[in-house]
Amino acid sequence: MAADQLSVTFAALADPTRRAILARVAQGEATVMELAEPFRLKLPTVSKHLKVLRRAGLITQGRQAQWRPCRLEPAPLKDVADWVERYREIWEERMGQLSDYLRQLQDKEETDGSEE
Repeated sequence: MAADQLSVTFAALADPTRRAILARVAQGEATVMELAEPFRLKLPTVSKHLKVLRRAGLITQGRQAQWRPCRLEPAPLKDVADWVERYREIWEERMGQLSDYLRQLQDKEETDGSEE
């Protein structure tokens, strides 16, 4: 995934309303009206949020008569998860090293304390 697309995805996920919209769409298709309801937002505001989510590739909108149901597109979320996973492995390794170091300090304290 290109860094620019990753930035677009993170920018879309940065807003709590958009994350809530994604959580709702993850449960199943929803119309703009259904998505607007829990937020008490005006439809143009919800449409702006949906535009950001569409641009990031996180949702698509279909067409059923006059309705345009939104559905989740999980691929960009997988790309974000893959990117984070690389860093998780580093964090876990460093946490393991810190844990080993702290254990060594404890052992040294116990050894030094028993010699007194």
